[in-house]
Amino acid sequence: MQHAATIRPEGQGRRVAVVGDAYRLLATGEETGGTYAMMDATVPLGGGPPPHIHRREEEAFYVLEGEITFTLEDEQIIAGPGCFLNMPIGSRHCFKNESDQPARMLITVAPAGLEEMFLEVGQLLASEEDQPQPPTEEDIQKLLEAAPRYGVEILPPPQ
Repeated sequence: MQHAATIRPEGQGRRVAVVGDAYRLLATGEETGGTYAMMDATVPLGGGPPPHIHRREEEAFYVLEGEITFTLEDEQIIAGPGCFLNMPIGSRHCFKNESDQPARMLITVAPAGLEEMFLEVGQLLASEEDQPQPPTEEDIQKLLEAAPRYGVEILPPPQ
């Protein structure tokens, strides 16, 4: 065995707010020998990242609650509970909660490492009651500066 098992009871794991969304770290690269990281994401109304490209990792999504609109290259996919999507390395993608209720999904990245960017640019949420705030210009600038170090290319929103 290369690393110890990770057992994370419900509601456990660090929560970090990143540009308006909340991510609970379920498994980190440190815990998986770098093979993958998994997060439980809560995306509020209007939440979601700008279009971007990962140069290092695959990113997979499994919608648990609500509805998320994904854009993969030029295709839009409206994903509800039970929908799974995998974004290959190098694909332009983003997601946005365009519905009228918060959404929740599992996000897996392989190999791990992206969770370190979230910890660098985000704010730790101390309790379940703490909710992410809408991103400030400073939050966005911090993300734009850090992203290239993690192999993430942030693209301008579509016109």
